[in-house]
Amino acid sequence: MSVSNWFETFNNNIQIANSTVDTIAYRYKRITKQLNKDFWATESDTSHSLYVGSYGRDTDIHVSDIDFVFELPSSEYTKYNNYSGNGQSALLQAVKTSIEKTYNPTFMKADGQVIQIFFADDINYEIVPVFVNNAGSYTFPDANNGGSWKTTNPRPEITEIRAKNDEWNKNLKRLARMAKAWKDTWSVPMGGLLIDTMAYNFLSSWEHKDKSYLYYDWMSRDFFKYLSEQNDQQEYWLSPGARQYVWRTGNFSYKSKQCYNLALEAIEKEKTYPTSAKSKWREIFGTKFPS
Repeated sequence: MSVSNWFETFNNNIQIANSTVDTIAYRYKRITKQLNKDFWATESDTSHSLYVGSYGRDTDIHVSDIDFVFELPSSEYTKYNNYSGNGQSALLQAVKTSIEKTYNPTFMKADGQVIQIFFADDINYEIVPVFVNNAGSYTFPDANNGGSWKTTNPRPEITEIRAKNDEWNKNLKRLARMAKAWKDTWSVPMGGLLIDTMAYNFLSSWEHKDKSYLYYDWMSRDFFKYLSEQNDQQEYWLSPGARQYVWRTGNFSYKSKQCYNLALEAIEKEKTYPTSAKSKWREIFGTKFPS
């Protein structure tokens, strides 16, 4: 196998299986259909719903948490905003009650900003009820500390990452997924959106961003170098498209530097000692990298 084949195999190994994608979609549609019945008086199993988070951006390698938003009529905002108590909590409970008509409430809870549904196969869902704002962003309820309304804007992130991924020969989503495998292997304190943002920022100026798997060893090396050179005092970055704050959750530069050095060793050995090179890449990315 060539270096190109190694990285192609690795990327296939960290893709979510089609059977799992089917399971996720089946549940998503059942939940959406019930919410549409109760809040929109329709039978649609897709309208008013949107996958968000890493799964929505198609950069996920896990299925432990599937995030999606469900858009509610503006009349519901008026109703719950006029509550004398915590209207946000009441709204979450109303959405939870609707979903309970489809799924067992024993495995469900409304907590803070989301309704969580827990399944035996550990594919869990977090549903955020939202209201569409004029500019396309969402207002959502936060039941904490007496209740308040907050704003999020995931659509431009999804759109921008999809567009650049197409423009950059599918490399953006693949790099983000590989970085998440690295995160898991090295316990790197980075959230999914921060990884996606870093991958986007790096590729924006990387000279080989339109190349194929043949360049993935260099891409990995240069990405780790890019991460290692980030200012440790920087607290946030701006997300692709939406330009929302994406906050640092810990120091990632030291482990990035370690893996940059490992990548240098791996590349040096690829032609003469391929088994040793693959061992170095497995040390960086984990056991789903081919041995």
